[in-house]
Amino acid sequence: MITLLAGALVVVGLVGIVLPVLPGSLLVGLGVLVWAIAQGTLGGWLVFSAAAVLLACGWATSYVWTGRRLLRAGVPTRSLVVGALAGVVGIFVIPVVGLVVGFCVGLYLAEAVRLGFGRRSWESTRLALTTVLLSTGVELGLALVATTVWVLAAWNAAT
Repeated sequence: MITLLAGALVVVGLVGIVLPVLPGSLLVGLGVLVWAIAQGTLGGWLVFSAAAVLLACGWATSYVWTGRRLLRAGVPTRSLVVGALAGVVGIFVIPVVGLVVGFCVGLYLAEAVRLGFGRRSWESTRLALTTVLLSTGVELGLALVATTVWVLAAWNAAT
């Protein structure tokens, strides 16, 4: 039963990485932690430790990489915040894809106000979106590796 609860937290966490409304990596880690506590073995704690390191690396890489690349490109945090707020509004306006559409539109409009409507705002928006997608991919990839470690351990413990 605990393994199912842990699995549900892990799955919700993985979805949270892709749709950043939930703290994805944190929920994946919490799921593995719940399982490790229930196991109460050295192996369970080693699995949690490995997962925590992978998740922390994915989360940190995602934020550090995104921040540095956008800072070098001159995309201000304000534009990303406007994009994020528009994404939250988009969730309620357009079901399923509203977050992505709202983020893209909000980011472009913020950059268009800053740089003027035209090529520069499109280029800045494209760079920001590419950076965010790549960093999300890194975080998701490491979270999937952590999930795989946990699944193998849970499978081994159950048999």
